[in-house]
Amino acid sequence: MNVIRTLLDLLLVTGATWVLWLLIALSVLSIALIVERAIFFATLTAEIGDLVQGVRGALARRDLDGARRQLADEKQARRVDARIALAGLQAYEGGPDAVAEALTAAKAAERTRLERRLAFLGTLGNNAPFIGLFGTVVGIIKAFHDLSLDTSGGAKAVMGGISEALVATAMGLFVALPAVIAYNYFQRRIKALLGASDAMSHTILSQLRARTPTSDAPPDASASS
Repeated sequence: MNVIRTLLDLLLVTGATWVLWLLIALSVLSIALIVERAIFFATLTAEIGDLVQGVRGALARRDLDGARRQLADEKQARRVDARIALAGLQAYEGGPDAVAEALTAAKAAERTRLERRLAFLGTLGNNAPFIGLFGTVVGIIKAFHDLSLDTSGGAKAVMGGISEALVATAMGLFVALPAVIAYNYFQRRIKALLGASDAMSHTILSQLRARTPTSDAPPDASASS
């Protein structure tokens, strides 16, 4: 009981004010993160078009160095699909299996880079309303406690305290909504960027497998005669 009483006294002293300040701090951090990630994704493109055609043509001509130069070009340096494809071409001489493994590893590394800091937005979007609700509960507890100490205020005093407490719930929703919207948007961007990289990866593997003889090919009849 002593622990409960101590906790109650602490909540009554602090009220919901500290929860509001916490939500304000989280809101500022969330907005800064959203702006930073928006700028980061704005520099990336999910359009494949000419780059895929150029790489396919170079590989069809067996111009491996030309394909690598296209992907390593300064204009393509920030493209996710170009970075993944270039990692695959580094293992081109090792055959389809080596290229496939290199592409998979590069894609996993790029996904980690793209998803950096997004877990914070997802967590904040899911939990900010509960933080606000906690502040509201604390505020209501304090309002009823104040009423028990001074009954002359009546319902007016309770309603005033509850209305102030409900601000915490509104603030929690205010913090959560932009975080959820931004998180979902960035996830869609990541899906589009990695989808473009898949198209490039399939182009490389198809060209490599087309020039690699299959092990189960029938023997040449003229050679056996």
